[in-house]
Amino acid sequence: MQIIPQYEPDYGEEEKKAVINYLDSGAWLTEFKQTRTFEEMIKQLTGSAYCWIMMNGTVSLTAALYALGFNKPEDEIIVPNFTMVASPNSVLLAGAKPVLVDIDETTLCITPETIEPYLTARTKAVMHVSLNGRSGNMQDMVDFCEKKGLILIEDAAQAFGSFWEGKHLGTFGTIGSFSFSMPKIITTGQGGALISDDAVLMDKVKKIRDFGRSRGGIDEYEMIGFNFKFSDLQAVIGIEQMKKMPIRIKRKREIFKRYQENLANVSSVQWIETNLSDTTPWFIDILVPDRKELADFLKEEGIETRFFYPALHTQAPYNEQYFENQRFLISSKIAARGLWLPSSLKLSFEKIDQICEAIRKFYL
Repeated sequence: MQIIPQYEPDYGEEEKKAVINYLDSGAWLTEFKQTRTFEEMIKQLTGSAYCWIMMNGTVSLTAALYALGFNKPEDEIIVPNFTMVASPNSVLLAGAKPVLVDIDETTLCITPETIEPYLTARTKAVMHVSLNGRSGNMQDMVDFCEKKGLILIEDAAQAFGSFWEGKHLGTFGTIGSFSFSMPKIITTGQGGALISDDAVLMDKVKKIRDFGRSRGGIDEYEMIGFNFKFSDLQAVIGIEQMKKMPIRIKRKREIFKRYQENLANVSSVQWIETNLSDTTPWFIDILVPDRKELADFLKEEGIETRFFYPALHTQAPYNEQYFENQRFLISSKIAARGLWLPSSLKLSFEKIDQICEAIRKFYL
């Protein structure tokens, strides 16, 4: 029986040739001209004035917090209770305190309404996470943060190639972060990036990612910094994948739509509201009442799936010091019911139909 993986890498001859050509050039592998080219392509896609690429999305968020000056234990950062654990981990890595709040059931994002009860005099920023390319009303979030005197940080790790009202996610806040880890719409194995229109802030980011200095090779340090740098060897892959970005966006949306159409008559399968004219889903995500049973059945059929992230308040590192008197009803429900179906870019319509037929067989 041929296994249909939940995800598999997608790269072609272009990436292979780019890596070989780069190695044949005798280049030094570390970041240099290819990384700068990759950053320029990200700026062009998002419309941002500045971009710095780093090792991964966790350290890019950490660098953003450091650059903003939010690196003290009394600095509270609002973070959704339902997100990849890298979001709150980055806050702890920076030295600040994540404060977990519940999400909206429609968008799976935090909203002004879920945030406001947990603001204190110590709250410095809101970290908005656009899970699977979706967001709530970003203008409402911008207005709320401005009214409350808070910095809006966008964790858009899963939203590269996704928009709200035609504007790229990651560009609404003071600073936005992306991830290029393996399953993302483009990947360099690992990788992260920060974008912003704030020149002063991004000058700090530049130094933080390179030991605190303004220029490589010059050992003069202007501030505390780290080695968060990227590599040109990864960048040449990213450049080739960026060239395919329109095709990859189109294909991701086609795959999502095919699943939706095939499972439209299966009442037990609930879809999260998705505007495919703006949103590019990273994974195919569904909500079902009997997730484990369905996953076990699909595994027997040779179809791999993956459970949603757990609600963070149920995880050992995130105990009650990070939230007070909250039950997290929505994030708990979503985390318990969510299932990611096979989502690879190379997934054929024939395979999607096979997967959907197995789901119908389970339910109908």
